[in-house]
Amino acid sequence: MSGWQPDVLPGYWQTTFALGPDPDGEGDLEATLVRRGPADPGARHAVLMVHGFTDYFFNTEFADHLAARGIAFYAIDLHKCGRSHRAGQTPHFTTDLARYDTELERALATIAGETAADVLVYGHSAGGLVVTLWLDRRRRGGARLDRRRDARPAVSGLVLNSPWLDLQGPAILRAAPTTAALRAAGRLRSRTVVRRPTPGGYGTTLHRDFAGDFDYDLTWKPVGGFPVTLGWIRAIRRGHAQLHRGLDVGVPNLILRSDRSVREVADSELIQRGDAVLDVAQIARWAGCVGNRTTVVPIADAKHDVFLSVPEARRTAYRELDRWLDWHSEEGEPHG
Repeated sequence: MSGWQPDVLPGYWQTTFALGPDPDGEGDLEATLVRRGPADPGARHAVLMVHGFTDYFFNTEFADHLAARGIAFYAIDLHKCGRSHRAGQTPHFTTDLARYDTELERALATIAGETAADVLVYGHSAGGLVVTLWLDRRRRGGARLDRRRDARPAVSGLVLNSPWLDLQGPAILRAAPTTAALRAAGRLRSRTVVRRPTPGGYGTTLHRDFAGDFDYDLTWKPVGGFPVTLGWIRAIRRGHAQLHRGLDVGVPNLILRSDRSVREVADSELIQRGDAVLDVAQIARWAGCVGNRTTVVPIADAKHDVFLSVPEARRTAYRELDRWLDWHSEEGEPHG
């Protein structure tokens, strides 16, 4: 691990984890942990934020909100994503979601080295699936650890922002024959592209150069998204199958989502108030598979990332998050 260096975001710091050769054959892997401000050894609570597909950490408004509550803020750009992407690598490509366990554990170990705080894990979209699977494996002792178990910081809760809990689209895409064919093709032609970037759609509702309120690097988060490959979608579908059999993350969890889905179209004004990426009915259906003590809150008019929504929906999302955090700080019990 390198030392902390200034991040691309003013007032933030970053450190990188060397992860060794990529099992998928795209060179050496690195992950990047980002911290808001200096380390806070006295913090009682910390958060580890995990992004989704075609995403990376940039939402300083979200970080500032948690910091105002006294929560030490950390975010990780997973390998091949955002700050962690290296030349010659396919952005966000992996054929096994469990490979993220190592960098997530190293992130927790780094936090443990800076503060005695218990850690709240946060995941958005595909990142929500990744962290849910990871915490279930961790509870069962299956995560690949770099430090002894008793040196790990306690994970006290989980917040999911529109987690990807099933494959959206027509039912035939989720049928057993289609899933079997997808898995076979994903093994044999893992880098075959099954969905190419779009002209815009959801992405144009976010960036301030179009119709959104936020500024970020369009190389790391392109408006039309990154190509979706067979190998990656196979890994996602394997993750979905594991979740649908029932997981237990071992901690109280909050799931925030929009109150409705909207069809993604090129006109950004038509998709400002709804989830243009996932089917919110699927999130509602499978939320119970995350674990015990699950709270699900639909946010009226929210986008796919509820914390990038139009201002009034964003305020509602923060209000619901604060309400849950208030309860969690009083009732939640840390787990290893």
